Amino acid sequence: MAQLSDDCFAFGGPMMSVDEAVAIIAARVHAVAESEQVSLVEADGRVLASDIKAPLALPPFTNSAVDGYAVRSADLPRDMAQRFTVAGRVQAGSQAADAISPGKAVRIFTGAPMPAGADTVFMQEDVQVDQSGDVVLPPGLKAGANVRPAGEDIPEGHIALCAGQLLRPQDIALMAALGLTRVEVRRRLRVAVFSTGNEVVSPGSPRGAAQLFDSNRFMMTAMLKRLGCDVSDLGILKDDRASLASGLKDAAAHHDLILTSGGVSTGEEDHVKAAVESVGTLVLWRMAIKPGRPVAMGIVDGTPLIGLPGNPVASFVTFTYVVRPVVLALAGTAQRNPVPMPVRAAFNYTKKAGRREYVRVSLRRSGEGVLEATKFPREGAGLLSSLVDTDGLVELSEETTSVKPGQMVGFLDYSHLI
Repeated sequence: MAQLSDDCFAFGGPMMSVDEAVAIIAARVHAVAESEQVSLVEADGRVLASDIKAPLALPPFTNSAVDGYAVRSADLPRDMAQRFTVAGRVQAGSQAADAISPGKAVRIFTGAPMPAGADTVFMQEDVQVDQSGDVVLPPGLKAGANVRPAGEDIPEGHIALCAGQLLRPQDIALMAALGLTRVEVRRRLRVAVFSTGNEVVSPGSPRGAAQLFDSNRFMMTAMLKRLGCDVSDLGILKDDRASLASGLKDAAAHHDLILTSGGVSTGEEDHVKAAVESVGTLVLWRMAIKPGRPVAMGIVDGTPLIGLPGNPVASFVTFTYVVRPVVLALAGTAQRNPVPMPVRAAFNYTKKAGRREYVRVSLRRSGEGVLEATKFPREGAGLLSSLVDTDGLVELSEETTSVKPGQMVGFLDYSHLI
């Protein structure tokens, strides 16, 4: 279980920047220590628990990179084409019976091991084969051309993958190429998720006239599962300090992270702050981000808690920029911030200095072929359609105060954020 001291987040002060907040969290959480062995087919998206050293070289033998004819570099034609007798044939998966003789060529195919003594391959497209079966090779080819030396990709004993790597399909391909069948990964994070508020009910339950169906809990669960977490859905906790405190206490005993939605502002009916303070420690952030300023961070019996805003767009944005880095740090892997893609703005926008803002936009291609970002026509952190009907976010730095049409801005596709 990931454990934190009650004072490791004891910092406050003025509104905190996004980068400050993320850096402080990531530096203070500790990755889960437990690991497990899984098969390669189960390893995608898991975090590698220990370095993998290559048990063999890749490729394990010197082989041809093309279909063609293998020769000795000492026999390469210098100034004019030269005729060679074809003295053998090597297919992929087989070996040449004999070493190549001086002045001879060997027919060879992609991936086949080079005959002993041969070190250069002519592509079959560059040669001529006469009626007798001899091959005419042109001059000008460099020694060693079209050959893949043993260990060219990865030498034997080299660290092929480092601990903390979030495994991807290409990493799994590499492990398979090294002959591995199982890999040691960190166990999945256990995350408890619940929403708060008397105004929300679960889909499928009766809804009162003044109530809404809960959407944040399902969004957070989906995003956590994309990060490889095991999620416990604790449902909706009502706006009652005692029941909230009891729910938090129970969740902390069996989870690595508690994630809540709603009830983290400063209103009279926002009880999460008081509930956390009654069973642990909480620092309520006023983070300099829009949408999403009310974000809470706390510790309950050593388990970190993050309370997200109740508005769904604010919850989405703060999950991306606060929860995601914490989850990755707890999982033992590094956060890789997505690099915004430069696009041309097709909208006007003004903002306050000192606050980072994320504008929901769609992409289109202008008449001259330039990618342009068009702003969602309505404001509001409660508009789920603004996430569904757009392609991503334009990130506006703390220093930016306005955007004009034609200005270049940084675009982040949703696929890179979740």
